[in-house]
Amino acid sequence: MIEGLYEAHLPVRDLKKSIAFYEGLGLELSHIHEDRLAFFWIKKNHSWLGLWESDKAELAYHPSIRHVAFQVSLENLKGASQWLKERGYQPREAFGFEPHEAFVMAHDNMAHAKIHFNDIDGNSLELITKIENPHKITGRMYLSEWEKKNH
Repeated sequence: MIEGLYEAHLPVRDLKKSIAFYEGLGLELSHIHEDRLAFFWIKKNHSWLGLWESDKAELAYHPSIRHVAFQVSLENLKGASQWLKERGYQPREAFGFEPHEAFVMAHDNMAHAKIHFNDIDGNSLELITKIENPHKITGRMYLSEWEKKNH
């Protein structure tokens, strides 16, 4: 039945500034509705992100309401910290990991590598990819440590 995520929405204070922020990430603006809602394609004709200009953008952060994770390839994730910095975005600490490189969270037979950053309104953004876990390693570690253990 469910095949994927079609859309996610975030509150923003200034729609024009937020449009520039997300265009800087390489997302394509699909359309603006009534000057207070902008839709960006995450994957064209497949999934999008809605940004709502609102005085509620100050709402306290909680991962259940102000978080979007963008899927990327493992190769792109390896250079994501530098890629973000080159575009003026600041990767941030998450789960106790400093943002100099992506980190892995592994459990059972599954593992994901990721890096976190915020948009200009404090919404939590993440670049993430599922990775193979051939040795069934569990726990959390930097991606470089993960690769050493899996080779």
